[in-house]
Order: sequence, then structure tokens, then C-alpha cells
Amino acid sequence: MKAFRFFPVLISIILISCNQNKPLTPDLGKVADPDVWSVFNREVNVEDDVVHLDARPGSGLVKLNDLILGDGTVELDIKGKDLQGQSFVGLAFHGLNDSTYDAVYFRPFNFKNTERNTHSVQYIAHPKYPWHVLREKHPGKYENKLVDVPDPDSWFHVKIVIADHKVKAYVDGSETPSLDVSLISHRHEGWLGFWVGHGSEGWFKNLEISPVAGGGAH
Repeated sequence: MKAFRFFPVLISIILISCNQNKPLTPDLGKVADPDVWSVFNREVNVEDDVVHLDARPGSGLVKLNDLILGDGTVELDIKGKDLQGQSFVGLAFHGLNDSTYDAVYFRPFNFKNTERNTHSVQYIAHPKYPWHVLREKHPGKYENKLVDVPDPDSWFHVKIVIADHKVKAYVDGSETPSLDVSLISHRHEGWLGFWVGHGSEGWFKNLEISPVAGGGAH
């Protein structure tokens, strides 16, 4: 009989553990609600849970207001365009304000360009380390080609893993990261959000956030 007395406790522990491991799925339908999300230097539109940021000069962001992420895994679907120099789309994280953040972004117009495909995915740490500074000082270190190359005009799935002050980016279910670099910034947590570069528009959907236990979200 004593064994059965502990059974409900074990069930409770299992249920709590499962709930803690469940990914967070922010409501993208509320992206236009300033109490939930903040938008910087873009106009944002949402249709059928697809978030669209328009094209304007400078970088643009839409970030979650009440989530601070340390280590964790972020998955989402992204779509840009196959237009040379006009499509920079990705995820910003460990953000402090609208100009201080890390990001991993993609250049779809380089995906299938055999002369420039090594510039397909990029890590940056604004404001001190934009792409051109990293390319000049550390050529080939913070950008790479994709392991699995999607159609540059279509949706592609991205998994960003942030752990041990490193970031890895996986595309379309590949088990091999297309990008694997150490973070340059000294921040270990911050806000996250969708990011687009100068003159770029982008589309985003299916955002899931899985914080790491002990270094997760609050």
C-alpha cells in the first residue's frame, strides 16, 4: 500500500517536468499589440499568424516585451527574397535595446550563388560588430554557406541553439549546423525578436522557444 501512496506524487512530478520542457509558443497574432511586442523602424502586419515586416532603410526589429532568454533553442520559419543585396532576414537575441543585440541572419539571394554562397548565413553583435567589421577582421569566421540549400524565394525552417556562449544555426532539419560560432558580446541573456536588415522585408511564422533549464527565460 505504501508504494501507491507515492504514485500521485510521481505523476505530479512527471506532469510538472513535461510542462517545463514544453516549448513556448508566443501568439504571433498579437504582434501589433504594443503591450506584447515592440516594433522598431518597420511597419508590421500579421495575417494567418504570418508576421510581415516591410522594407525600409536601416535594420528593423519586432521583439517580445516580456521574455528574457539566456540559453535555449529557438525554432521558426523564415522567408526572404532572391533579390541581390535586398534580403536580410533572421533572429535577434540577447538584446538590450533596439541597437544592442546579437543576431543570426540569412541572405537568401546568396543561397544558390556559387560565387557568394559562403555569405549565406551571418552572425553579428551590434553595434560594435556589424557584418562588415567581422568580415574585414575575421574573414570567413562568422558567416558560412548552408548545409542544405532551400529555394531562396520560399519558406525555410531555422533552428537556433544558444548554449555555453555559442550559437549554432541549423536549416531545414539538417543535423549539421550551417553556422557554429562563439558569441562576441558579453551578454548572457536578453530579449529576442524577428530581425530584417537594411532595405529588407521579411516574413516569419511558427515561432517556438525552448529555454534551457537553469539558464532559461523569465
